[in-house]
Amino acid sequence: MGKQPYKRKLIEVALPLEDINREAAREKSIRHGHPSTLHLWWARRPLAAARAVLFAQLVDDPSAHPDQFPTSEAQQVERERLFDIIRELVKWENSNDERVLAKARAEIWKSCDGNPPPILDPFAGGGTIPLEAQRLGLEAHASDLNPVAVLINKALIEIPPKWAGMPPVFPGAAESKLGGWPGATGLAEDVRRYGQWMRDEAEKRIGHLYPKAKLPDGSEATVIAWIWARTVKCPNPACGIMMPLVRSWWLGKKKGKEAYVVPSVVNGRVEFSIGHDVRQAPTKLSDGTVGDNRAFCIGCDTVVPLVYIRTEGKEGRLAEQLMALAVEGNRRRTYLAPTDEHLIAATVPRPADVPDTELPEQALGFRVQGYGMTRHVDLFTNRQLTTLVYIRDLVQEVRSQVLQTILATGRLAGSRLADGGTDSVAYADTVALYLAIAFSRTCGSMTRLNMWNPAPSKEGIGGLFKLQTISMSWDFAEANPFYVGPAEIGTSASWVSKVLAFLPSRSAGVAVQRDAKAREYQGLAVSTDPPYYSNVGYASLSDFYYVWLRQALGDIAGTLMQTLLVPKADELVADPARHGGAKAADDFFEDGFRAVFSAARRQANSEVPLTVYYAYKQSEQSNEGEVSTGWQTLLEGMIDAGWTVTGTWPVRSERSGRVRDVGSNALASSVVLVLRPRPKDAEVVDRRTFIGALEEELPGALRELQHKNIAPVDLAQAAIGPGMKVFSRYARVSEPSGATMRVHTALILINEVLAEVLSEQEGDFDPVTRWCVKWFEGYGFDEGTSGDAETLARALNISLGGLERARVARARAGKACLVAPNELDPRYDPERDDRPTVWEGALHLSRTLEEQGVQAAGALMLRLEKRVNVDAVRELSYLLFGAARNRWPQTALRFNSLVTSWSDIMSAKSVPTNGDATDGQRAFDFEDLD
Repeated sequence: MGKQPYKRKLIEVALPLEDINREAAREKSIRHGHPSTLHLWWARRPLAAARAVLFAQLVDDPSAHPDQFPTSEAQQVERERLFDIIRELVKWENSNDERVLAKARAEIWKSCDGNPPPILDPFAGGGTIPLEAQRLGLEAHASDLNPVAVLINKALIEIPPKWAGMPPVFPGAAESKLGGWPGATGLAEDVRRYGQWMRDEAEKRIGHLYPKAKLPDGSEATVIAWIWARTVKCPNPACGIMMPLVRSWWLGKKKGKEAYVVPSVVNGRVEFSIGHDVRQAPTKLSDGTVGDNRAFCIGCDTVVPLVYIRTEGKEGRLAEQLMALAVEGNRRRTYLAPTDEHLIAATVPRPADVPDTELPEQALGFRVQGYGMTRHVDLFTNRQLTTLVYIRDLVQEVRSQVLQTILATGRLAGSRLADGGTDSVAYADTVALYLAIAFSRTCGSMTRLNMWNPAPSKEGIGGLFKLQTISMSWDFAEANPFYVGPAEIGTSASWVSKVLAFLPSRSAGVAVQRDAKAREYQGLAVSTDPPYYSNVGYASLSDFYYVWLRQALGDIAGTLMQTLLVPKADELVADPARHGGAKAADDFFEDGFRAVFSAARRQANSEVPLTVYYAYKQSEQSNEGEVSTGWQTLLEGMIDAGWTVTGTWPVRSERSGRVRDVGSNALASSVVLVLRPRPKDAEVVDRRTFIGALEEELPGALRELQHKNIAPVDLAQAAIGPGMKVFSRYARVSEPSGATMRVHTALILINEVLAEVLSEQEGDFDPVTRWCVKWFEGYGFDEGTSGDAETLARALNISLGGLERARVARARAGKACLVAPNELDPRYDPERDDRPTVWEGALHLSRTLEEQGVQAAGALMLRLEKRVNVDAVRELSYLLFGAARNRWPQTALRFNSLVTSWSDIMSAKSVPTNGDATDGQRAFDFEDLD
């Protein structure tokens, strides 16, 4: 192959993947200060993963410096040192730890000869990658076609460094803290205080629209939400009531504090009361009145098809009826029946100057148009529109107030704000911009599509975008914008403030609106998370926020928000409604994808690899095997654009191995691909040469992945890396017919070789384990005939009686089966086992881990490794996962968990204090198995 034309980077050789995935999963529980809470964006990548990938993308692997690390042992020692830096770097609490960040930056600067390249994400979206580039001290570039995404990125990386060290201008705020205002904390304080001012000012003006509720004891309490049901006239002429459309009657499910709506029909009209006694609850309490394809009338039990409800909705005949009030109580929610006072308060005219723009007739992720909601204003009640208009206008009032404060106080001590100068105007614009973002956050909790969640751990209003859709909801919760929560502008401003205070705000960042297909890539290193076919319709969904942001920002947005709606024609997404069918939509996406990566291939920095995040779950069956259409198209486009794959890494932000994922074709949250430009003199080979190279290189690469404890559920995806590394390094692989082999075929061949390699690993197993594997592949832990069991045993030179004495199998009445995990003897001690097996080791370890945890599994591992090859135990776990994943997903989960916990188990090994078997353990006196 000749001399390597580039220095290999760490990401092309190895990563501490377990540590990265653990922190990425943990990060999902972090809320306060997390950049994702600045403003919603769909399908964000974890910060921990992005930080680790960027570091490993820029830092040299030790093998790139044989003069310093001449042996594989020396290289591995150095690699572990770099891994330790990553392990510290990915922890949330170290996000702004200068000691940890300085060590990471020093390694980057050393590997880049003191001049690291600027980092670009051309599909910047929610801004994770540019933000983490900036945190690492790199010059961060973000671009996106979507103006909402660009605004988010400006708010994260471009604007905060401009005001680093500035004290707040809100009257009295600068003096409230000693020791200065590092980073963007001064700006954050202004956003928080002016946001609270907006909340209080809005309540003065429109607080009467949200009256308090009178409790049974005569006292008053703040209403959290008004809970409404949509209604439609029952089509039964003998009934004709306005029948409520409700998905569930539950209001609260906390044990001992349950509450639910009780509907009744009185004089041809539905009335609602509140029930608490679960024993007297309606039999269809959870079902409500609407199912997947039909509804029923509570007055006459008539079944009503949804097509009737859609028709009534399109004709404007869907109405709404107040069902209940959720009220603030003493450490609990209180629920009250509706009153005339609250019905009257909610009855207000629609205000003028609202975003009366059209929803798309059809678009990815939209479900409401079929019920008559065709414009953005239709997503809100008139009371909500009135409130949002007032808060929107307060953004500009704050802008004026900030400027007036600066002028009144003159040049502020320690600040750059001159009297009436451009910096003063820019700062006023900045505060208004962040408050507009806070206002936009509020909009997502102030619609007539937000649902009330009765779950004990929630019991509150859910967000609009629980999924990447705008979906119909039958009952909905209208939030009180003056109750502390996501619908209150003061709360939203506080969330934004916390993010601002947490941002690195150090090196400059640039965020611009650009089409990724047409922009420049010259000299930039690229790390990106591109769109995935038709998974998310970003432009149409973000219109929801855009129409309000555009009005709130006014001329602050400059040219960013000149169009009436988000630009859609050039958005790189496969939307059949936009492109006249699925085939045309796919062609548009694939052509655009190739154009992006062709431009990057021609212009991007050649010293470092390109990294691409990808997640795609759609797969298809063919007579050649299972392939992922997402992978196929992605890789085809990149290879055609002149890239070769040098690595793939499954990065998870969920706990790997959920049962529903194990039994399906769900992939890791993201797979990170590592790409290098393919040399122009790359050779052309035939199919046989390609397969030979696969068979030669894949076994070692696979064993290396297993030693890194790649989750079995991710192994097939991770193996694509070394497989595609072989395929993509050739200019062309020719088929016997003379045609060029496509990625589709290459992926199938890679999967076949992977299956062969896993099968060959059975050679590391003892005869008993090999029998157990063969039986498991056919029957799992179910029964088969004793004759078949005996025949299989004889082929391996053992006997069925020997298997029974080994306590791995049971035979009786002409039937045989494996001993299931829950039937294992809990007193098992491998040190006293005359003939321990790899099979026993895997089953006992997995059971101990599941029932007793890592420490107990570690203690068992210590004894087990003295008697069997524990690496073979791990290999067996991979094999059993593959055999079980489609037929017995719960069993597959057991072995997936064993591998993903392997490092923790090894770290937890401990010796019993008396050096002997622990209490309850019993020695087995096994007879010969043959």
